Amino acid sequence: MEAVVFQEFGGPEVLGLRKIARPRPGAGQIRVEVRAAGVNPIDHKIRRGWMEELFPTTLPAVPGREFAGVVDALGEGGTGVAVGDEVFGWGDTGSGTYAEYALSRQYVRKPAALSWESAAALPVATETAQRVLDLLGVAKGETLLLHGAAGAVGTVAAQLAVARGATVIGTASPAHHERLRELGVRPVAYGEGLAARLNELTSERPDGSRVDAVFDAAGRGALPLSIELRGGTTDRVVTIADPDAAAHGVPFSASAVSDPLPALTGHAHLAAEGRLRLPIAETFPLTEAAKAQSLSESGHAGGKLILLPRA
Repeated sequence: MEAVVFQEFGGPEVLGLRKIARPRPGAGQIRVEVRAAGVNPIDHKIRRGWMEELFPTTLPAVPGREFAGVVDALGEGGTGVAVGDEVFGWGDTGSGTYAEYALSRQYVRKPAALSWESAAALPVATETAQRVLDLLGVAKGETLLLHGAAGAVGTVAAQLAVARGATVIGTASPAHHERLRELGVRPVAYGEGLAARLNELTSERPDGSRVDAVFDAAGRGALPLSIELRGGTTDRVVTIADPDAAAHGVPFSASAVSDPLPALTGHAHLAAEGRLRLPIAETFPLTEAAKAQSLSESGHAGGKLILLPRA
């Protein structure tokens, strides 16, 4: 089969399309003919070798965690699906999804109304958004500051937080402000002068805070300001993107919940019904995986990036 492979850590140029053996499903696994694979910021961080402490990588490696596709083969044991079923979810460790085929133990059935691209966009973004909002305890009547609100995780987190009854202030480039307003977000431009702009949107409270919680999905050095807006405390500040989190005493949330499948099923039905929106910014064939990761790494994708192995 064809797959995107990197044999050393480095920039996008280390990615190349290779012929490798089609994986065989083990006990409890399924093999999926991949129709769409999601591109996530964690992918380029792993490729550069920045995440070895959390996600050790055996080289050569195939990138990618999320997929949507058709069940092609079954391993021994109960899998709950049959060959030919349409599913989506997470590829297993060691079986990247930037490929024509991938192995998985974590998957759910794809709603018929959900496209391949939309299904592949959901697993990482929805699990991460739900997990961090739960960690922060975002509740009705509270104000959440969301850095990177226009990205895939940010877009989902914004909608889930609004659904909880929270006020969401989201940083993003002005090009995405109208879309964020449609989702119920109060957008604000990031960059120089952000503190002043946020002060105009918030009021100082007796404890010195201006917001109840901060979700950093951007990793653009916003943690010092975030702590200040929390009244000088790191309580209820979480990042999924800033590698300097520990230096600021802020939790870096990278571990998935033990069983993300029930929530994924619910989010999939919301998306199929049009009640959860996750825009697809661009799609690419496998041959352009390096281009897709470069765009992801720029932080300006403005939505989900998807690889199509059969494009």
